[in-house]
Amino acid sequence: MIEVHAFRDGKPLEGHLTLGDAERFLDEDGCFVWIDVTDPQRDEIDALGAIFSLHPLTIEDAHHRHQRPKVELFEGYAFVVVHPLTLRDGAEDGVELLDQELHAFVGRRYIATIRYGAEPYPLATVKHRWLGQSEMLAAEGGGFATYVLVDEVVDGYLTIVETFEDRADDIEDDVFGEPVEEGEGSELQERIFRLKREVVRLRRFAAPLRQSLDLIQEEPRIAGSKLQPYYRDVSEHVIRVTELADNIRDLLTSLLEVRVSQVANRMNDIMKKLSAWAGIILVPTLIAGIYGMNFTEMPELHWAVGYPAALGTMLVSGGILYVVFKRKGWL
Repeated sequence: MIEVHAFRDGKPLEGHLTLGDAERFLDEDGCFVWIDVTDPQRDEIDALGAIFSLHPLTIEDAHHRHQRPKVELFEGYAFVVVHPLTLRDGAEDGVELLDQELHAFVGRRYIATIRYGAEPYPLATVKHRWLGQSEMLAAEGGGFATYVLVDEVVDGYLTIVETFEDRADDIEDDVFGEPVEEGEGSELQERIFRLKREVVRLRRFAAPLRQSLDLIQEEPRIAGSKLQPYYRDVSEHVIRVTELADNIRDLLTSLLEVRVSQVANRMNDIMKKLSAWAGIILVPTLIAGIYGMNFTEMPELHWAVGYPAALGTMLVSGGILYVVFKRKGWL
């Protein structure tokens, strides 16, 4: 579905607009055009290519999802790919990321956004910020529109990474808060793995934006001098996201190693207890085995005190071993 919006001197124009209107407004001074396409068909992307005279490589990339976050500069416009992220509702532990891929063609006097997926990224907040700074939209056009779009995406990253920090703190409390019980090791390890996987995904989407923003700033036709502080601010936010993601990943790696060590130590404790009880049982078993051989010439078989002596030896030896193992902490 295609929606066409136009702004004159930063103010929105009312009424239903078509692609033909968009082409007409592109030729008018003081006008800025925004074309929004959700879950596009091939012919809709081709139509955008014709209106904005896009390079064939740009059109080819726009036809395919799962593009890496990037900015590509062409003659008179830029092709921007970002991946807005949200936390999927109902996901286990609330840490599963929902990727809402977004492509944008950006020129001085226009921006065309392509939103993919069954749940496309909402742009209501982006549009509200455009209208809230209409003078910047009128003066800087596509450069300012792109800044707001990327800034909203990166702000979403910051919110998510803060949530991941809270989840990592909860896991840390669980790792060090209580001793390892039988059956708990694998469940907590799975939580660590799931969170670490999503942190890595977040970083993979955020890290390329730093170079992409630097590239936009090198194109004065899109990002003029007035926009440089704005783009630097977004770049700092991207750096913060990647640094926090790295910190969380390192913490989770350490927690996983600690958890594996705890489970191994728990198994060692169990093996020590089993070995201690096996040692205690060994001596009575040995005595019973000797006198259970039923040889004819066994003098102890004819002792009146042979039976109680054997039982007493078993009890005394078992008691001594129990005390020794108890003092060593094996029981």
